[in-house]
Amino acid sequence: MKVVTSETMRAIDSECIDNLGIPGLKLMENAGVGTVRFIERELGSQKDKIVTVICGKGNNGGDGFVIARELRRLGASVSVFLAGHCGDVSGDARTNLDRLGAESIVELADGRSVAGFVEVMTKSDFIVDAVFGTGFNGVPRGLSGTVIGQMNSCGRPVLAVDVPSGLNATTGIAEGECVEAAWTCTMGLSKRGFYIDHGRACVGKLHVVDIGIPKQAIQIVGVRDNILTMRDAAELLPARPFDGHKGTFGSVVVVAGSVGYTGAAALASMAALRTGAGLVYLGVPSSLNDIMEMKLTEVITRPLAETAARSLSPESVSDIRGLLESADALALGPGVSRDQETQSLVRSIVAEVRVPCVIDADGLNALSPESIGQRTGDAPVVLTPHPGEMARLAGSTVGEVLADREGITRDVAAKARATVVLKGAGSLIVAPSGELYMNSTGNSGLASGGTGDVLTGIITALLGQGVEATEAAALGVYVHGLAGDLAAEALGEAGMIAGDVLDHIPYALMELGEANR
Repeated sequence: MKVVTSETMRAIDSECIDNLGIPGLKLMENAGVGTVRFIERELGSQKDKIVTVICGKGNNGGDGFVIARELRRLGASVSVFLAGHCGDVSGDARTNLDRLGAESIVELADGRSVAGFVEVMTKSDFIVDAVFGTGFNGVPRGLSGTVIGQMNSCGRPVLAVDVPSGLNATTGIAEGECVEAAWTCTMGLSKRGFYIDHGRACVGKLHVVDIGIPKQAIQIVGVRDNILTMRDAAELLPARPFDGHKGTFGSVVVVAGSVGYTGAAALASMAALRTGAGLVYLGVPSSLNDIMEMKLTEVITRPLAETAARSLSPESVSDIRGLLESADALALGPGVSRDQETQSLVRSIVAEVRVPCVIDADGLNALSPESIGQRTGDAPVVLTPHPGEMARLAGSTVGEVLADREGITRDVAAKARATVVLKGAGSLIVAPSGELYMNSTGNSGLASGGTGDVLTGIITALLGQGVEATEAAALGVYVHGLAGDLAAEALGEAGMIAGDVLDHIPYALMELGEANR
């Protein structure tokens, strides 16, 4: 699903009104009517319901005036309050204020009117918040801040119009008072701030209202940001034909592990199997092979030449090439170490890789975006750095990465000609073209050693089943987060480990399969 920033939404509105000839008044009418239709579906008949609508002076308030008018038409008892003076309202919002009737609106201008507002709210079935919209930025001050605080403390459910008042629709940050909505009806396109920081807690149940924005306007402005919903993820799942066999579901090679880091190799390999790969081959340093054979019953292990430090040696490159001849995807890097000889091996493999490849962990530490971008093969590559690894790739600091996650990730993706997953809370997935996906699953329990190796295995299995690289990365991150959420439901976030996420992958896939029916 496409998501937009405040700036992009303003550009789309402007394109509709200024160039495509769609009156702003029509968009406002559609917003209000569409919200009321949602209210009817969600809350039932509005006849004899008691509703409080609180409006601001801008276009968000104009939406609120339409909502109040429509609710009254359906038989609800509606009290309308304005955070300001009617004389301050202009444009399309003023037109809808007049249609509603200025005499029926209470201006919140002094302590007495605010006290009356609170009394009315507490008797309402629900409250409609139409104070601030998509363009809000900063801290609600004075009367607006007071009104938002009263909405939160009155004990009645709130429906936010477009954006919970006080929330920055782009950053998801609430710098001051912010409405804690039970529902949010947002207009035209979902806003990116709903899925990050405070937005995740403030939005409640989200509904996108179709206000009549043509696809042409979205295409002209250019929307490159997406959020993967349950429905989106379900549609990306690879098919499982009833007559399929091991070869149908992909052959995956995992090149991983060194002394002390066998767990990374095991987790990545098992995650690939749990995500549906037909066959998984694991190449490990020869002295570790017996251990991995005992640990991994379902994985086919291959002993490879090793260094004196018991990591993978450049002498193993020909054997790895042999494994890749019949492979559908490669995972490279989990636990391989920073041994200089091993890092040389990684560079050799990446330079000529001919199958879709996921590069993670110390595999990334052997490379630069430029070296990845100069590979001779045209097979797609997915990079999965955490902020520390991204800082090294980008030649920056962790602080700089966290301050400009999108910009830096887009830059690395373009230079590397690769899809890049920047891991963390609200992981970002960026295609070489700059198309961006935000993730909506996951929790703090995933901040545990080994969970990144699980993610590598998931994405590699999806690549091996024929899912396109950026979609495999986005779907893989979603499945990984959903498995983490299911594990947290069973075990709590604090006690989760990577193995718990691994064990819950099948349940995550089942949940997506149900959503696809």
